[in-house]
This record gives sequence, C-alpha cells and structure tokens, in this order.
Amino acid sequence: MWTADEIAQLCYEHYGVRLPKQGKPEPDREWTLLAAIVKIQCPPAKPGPVTKEVVSMGTGTKCIGQSKMRRSGDILNDSHAEIIARRGFQRYLLHQLQLAATMKERSIFVPGTQKGLWKLRPDHFFVFFSSHTPCGDASIIPMLEFEEQPCCPVDRGWTDSYSGEAAVHLEAPGNKRTCDSSVNPANKKMRLEPGTPVQEVANGAAHHGKPIPPDARSCAVEIPTAVTRIDLSGAKVVDVYRTGAKCVPGEAEDPRRPGAAYHQVGLLRVKPGRGDRTCSMSCSDKVARWNVLGCQGALLMHFLEEPIYLSAVVIGKCPYSQEAMERALVGRCQNVSTLPKGFAVQQPNIQQSDLQFEQSRCAVQARKGDSPGRLVPCGAAISWSAVPEQPLDVTANGFPQGTTKKKIGSLQARSRISKVELFRSFQKLLSSMAEDKWPDSLRGQKLETYQEYKEAAAAYQEAWSTLRKQAFGSWIRNPPDYHQFK
Repeated sequence: MWTADEIAQLCYEHYGVRLPKQGKPEPDREWTLLAAIVKIQCPPAKPGPVTKEVVSMGTGTKCIGQSKMRRSGDILNDSHAEIIARRGFQRYLLHQLQLAATMKERSIFVPGTQKGLWKLRPDHFFVFFSSHTPCGDASIIPMLEFEEQPCCPVDRGWTDSYSGEAAVHLEAPGNKRTCDSSVNPANKKMRLEPGTPVQEVANGAAHHGKPIPPDARSCAVEIPTAVTRIDLSGAKVVDVYRTGAKCVPGEAEDPRRPGAAYHQVGLLRVKPGRGDRTCSMSCSDKVARWNVLGCQGALLMHFLEEPIYLSAVVIGKCPYSQEAMERALVGRCQNVSTLPKGFAVQQPNIQQSDLQFEQSRCAVQARKGDSPGRLVPCGAAISWSAVPEQPLDVTANGFPQGTTKKKIGSLQARSRISKVELFRSFQKLLSSMAEDKWPDSLRGQKLETYQEYKEAAAAYQEAWSTLRKQAFGSWIRNPPDYHQFK
C-alpha cells in the first residue's frame, strides 16, 4: 500500500533525476506543471513487496489556438502536463504490446480470452499524479471568508487579462485550505452564490496519509470521504478560484458576477487562447473522459480486451477541494449507462498529497519574493516515457524545441507523441505481427488513414458515442479532415 505523499515524492524525484535541464523552467522566472502515470505492481496472491514505477511523465502549461492546428497531425495541440503524460503513457503501452506480441521480454499484458486481444496483468494498476488540480471544473474551488490571503493574490480578471502568447494552464494561487459547499449533489450543475453557508471543510491534508489500496479493483470503487468537520459558525463562501477554461458553445455561460458567483460549475470547457480560440477541452473534461473510455485511446483499443483505467488520482499540494475533484472527474459521468462490454464508469481513488512541486507557480513565487522581474509560465513541454528508444521529447509551440519555420513539415519537426508519430508506432506494431494474429477488428479490412483506423475500433466508438449523448453532448471534436493522414 502506498500513500499519496509517497506517490508525489516518487514523481518529484523522477522529475529531478530523469528529466533534462532542457525544457525546465528558468530559475526564479518561470514555473510549470507536472503530471505522471505510476505503475503499481502488487503480489497476486501472497503478501510480498509492492513496487511502484513512473512509466510516463509530462510537464507543460500551454496549448495552441485553432488557427495553428494542422491536418497532418504533426503538431501537439494540447501541451498541458496532464495531456503530455497521457500521450507518453500511450507510447509506453504501444511498447508493452510490442513486447507481448514478440514475446521477447516480459510485458504488462497477457493474452486475453479472444484471439489477437490482450489484457493487463491482474497484479498491475496505474495511478495518475498531477502537481495541480486539472484546469476547468476541478479548479473551481470555493474560498471561505476566514481564509488567509493566498501566497499569490487572486486576480478576478486574470482569465481575461493574461498576456501570454499561447493558451496557458492558469494555476490558481496556493492556499491549501478548502471547503465542501454541501449544497447540491456532485453531479448537478450549480452555482455558488455569494454568502453561501458552508458546513464542512474538506481538508486536503487529511488525505495525504491515507494509504492507496494495492488492489486495483478496490481502488476502482472506493473514494475517500474523510472530511474534517469543524464549527465554522456561519463561515461563508465569499469567492472561488478562477479557471481560465471557457465554457464551450452550447453549454450555459458563466455568470461572471463578482465573488463566488463568477463561475457555474459542472460545465464542459475549452482551454483559453489569446485572441485565437482553442479546440482543446479542459484537463478536467479529458480526465473525466478517461474514467469512462480508458487512457489507451481508440487505436490501442483494437488490441485490448478491456480499457486501461486509472485506479487512483493523486494531486500535489495546491488549492484543492475534494468535492470539486469528485464532481469534475466522476460526478458528471456517474449516471452514464448502456456502455458496451468492458467499458464502465470508474470511480478512482482521489487523494491529495501534502507535498508541493518545487517548480509550481506558488513555490517559485515564494522563493522569488519581492525580487524584480515578471513570473511567467515555462514555454516548453517535456515528455518522458519508459521506452528504450528516445524516451525524452522536448517541445515548444507544439513542435520539437528549436524547430524553425523552414523545418516544419519534415520528419525532424515531429514530436514523438504527436498523433502522426503515435500512428506510426501503431503501424509498426501491426507490421511486426502476422496478419492472422491481428485482432478481428483489423483483419480483412482496407484501412489506410488515421481516422479510418480509429473508426474501426467499434466498441470504443460506441462507448464514446454513448458518453457524448448522455453526459458530454457539447464536446468539441476536430473536423474529420484533420485525421486523414496516412
């Protein structure tokens, strides 16, 4: 069994040792966000050592605007740390499937019950770590009137006035004391009105020592409910932390009234852009989607008997609300039903660590103090994946760092976690196997484009269609012509 603090510490150590200086923030001038996926391996039957290993890690705060998207699939549209970590995880899964198919080394996969399909070993499960709450719904966190001033002042206009060149994950300032409004169920769309009485305070520190169950199945059904009950004697919600993520067209709009009525919660959102609207859904929305469809995506689902789900989510020290996390990642999808076989709405064990990321906005601001100079988000994103060939990938503006305009479109100007490169890895996996060993969904079909291979994953597409119809109807999807590369 492992605690949230141990998961956080493992990720911070990995960041310091395994990630290069290139792509990291400039000291006392830049900050960034960190996310990772940790593999936990438990003894299948008898007591024994439990091992944990970082298999994917990402840093980053930005995404590109709609006008910079490319039909060739060679640019990273979304470089927020959580998304970088998930894409690196897909590289890892592709490599593990290659090992399973060639039987050269032990893999995390074993043969499934159907020909050509694989399933995760029963003693393996995955924990998702993020140094900060995901942007969007999970970051709309109530503030109480008795709370001390955060280390970074809350600017009520920061969602509109940020002057960065690209969209950025606006990391809320760092006061860790949080609250549970106890007004409506987590799955309801609700507003936090000014002066709302609060009866309970969800103390993030109360979770950091709670062990994470080693059994993946128990992780999938247990959500921490530990709440520190204190007498607030009429304490009220007077404000909320802002999220830079904007409501998608077709959803209700934020009231944008002063104080606690600024946001409406439970809505789908897109990441902000400076002048140029983005098509990237918020990290809260994407993680919620992974909790229904899995982290593997459509392509890898061809080879898997079941989706690859996250058993736990651990958040580093930052402004945090257990209620907001559960609402954003679980509550909005908890009533989705009639999913195809193998798919199910997950309830990952959500916990917070008491350990702060040293390169977070608040930590850097605290070290910087009153020294002159503006604190800005780091423009680069780092991807690290537990694969033998070129595990590191450092990008800026969606391309490998240092790419010139002249080189864009060349093989050298592709991130290893771009759609086109992940598709190349998928094709390489197919070519390494005899066609009679391919899964039924791929045999006997003339599939060529990235889009055609995705659409052929019938169960995954059915699950995604069900999720959209029942919970995420306004989800923004890229036009099909953006996925026609071969």
